[in-house]
Amino acid sequence: MPPTILCLGLNHHTAPLALRERFSCTLDRIPVQAETAVQELALLSTCNRIELYAALETPPSRPKECMVELLASAGGLQPDLFRNFSYLLTDGEAVEHLLRVAAGLDSLVLGEPQILGQVTEAYRTAAGQGMAGLVLAALFQSAVRTGKRARTETAIGNNPASISSVAVNLAQQQLGDLSQRQILIVGAGEMARLAIKAMRSRRFTHIAVANRTLSTAEAMVAEWNGRSYTLEQLPEAIAEADVVFTTARTDAPIIDERTISAREKPLIFIDIAVPRNVACPVVDLPHIQLFDQDDLQAVLDESLTARQAEIPAVEAIIAEEQERLAGELRRLAVKPLIVDMRRKAEQIRQTELERTLRYLGHLDPQALAHIQHFSRSLVNKLLHEPTTRLREAAGEETAAEYETAVRALFGLTE
Repeated sequence: MPPTILCLGLNHHTAPLALRERFSCTLDRIPVQAETAVQELALLSTCNRIELYAALETPPSRPKECMVELLASAGGLQPDLFRNFSYLLTDGEAVEHLLRVAAGLDSLVLGEPQILGQVTEAYRTAAGQGMAGLVLAALFQSAVRTGKRARTETAIGNNPASISSVAVNLAQQQLGDLSQRQILIVGAGEMARLAIKAMRSRRFTHIAVANRTLSTAEAMVAEWNGRSYTLEQLPEAIAEADVVFTTARTDAPIIDERTISAREKPLIFIDIAVPRNVACPVVDLPHIQLFDQDDLQAVLDESLTARQAEIPAVEAIIAEEQERLAGELRRLAVKPLIVDMRRKAEQIRQTELERTLRYLGHLDPQALAHIQHFSRSLVNKLLHEPTTRLREAAGEETAAEYETAVRALFGLTE
């Protein structure tokens, strides 16, 4: 039978940002033990989701509890903190979910492109740590293939809309024309670059960047001769700003009441970092507005309307790829049977060859090589047809019946 695939996860649909940002997941924290029956693991951890994928020969008696314990190890949290916010998907549901994720159908911003790279990186990490075998390789390759097809064969990725561009739209809704406003970007990673790209496309020029490394901030603002700051200079930078976009990767908030104590005029914070960069009490200060990722759902870019129309075409691709993967997994499942069948045939060949050679006496090396070649060739030709038929049948629903019959006929034990 095909291996069991499990997915345990939390995402922006099921868990609040305050919980998601507490996870700091790494795959190497998970102590995989033989009794869990887990053969392969991969961890997909992004701003909007934490998902653990597992391949097992047989499912555990309590699959959700098993996966919750594994994710707790990866994220450094007690299971009771997130169990009720998590979902467990099995086999076809887990496969379809990952394919939808890679295609951008399960993102906060429909069709966003970053998730495909994150899915690819999740598999590379698992493979690099020796935790992804044939099953997860087939699963994640199918997901990546699905994501690429979705973006080349449909318009799901047209009219780019990322979390960063949505954040810029939100700022425009609050302040109107930002072309003459003072804008501060905190952080210099991918989300910061996407935010700046969205702003520059709208011809905003008063953009400053604050970053832990000053040289990185200076390089980012060089194109428009903008101002750059270190994180230690945040009070000074914030004092000059009308709107602040925070994207820095930090373990704790870096902006609190003291950071903006010198601020007297209205100020908008749009915190798109996970974990958040702005401490929650800041919102209670006068003249301060604070928005985070959970607030962005209500102000998605108008371009998403066009993307919605592409969903049926993407779902058709997902259905095709899911069927293709199901066949691949069934063919993987029949490999142990073929190995067992050929192993037994090889044992018989060697036993009979040794018996024959005892009767033939001394043979020169050339004659012995011919006999060895003949016996191997005979076994391979006898097994070629059954092997081919098994591989063909593995892609069908009758695969389990074929396996039972072949094991009985060849006297093979599980």
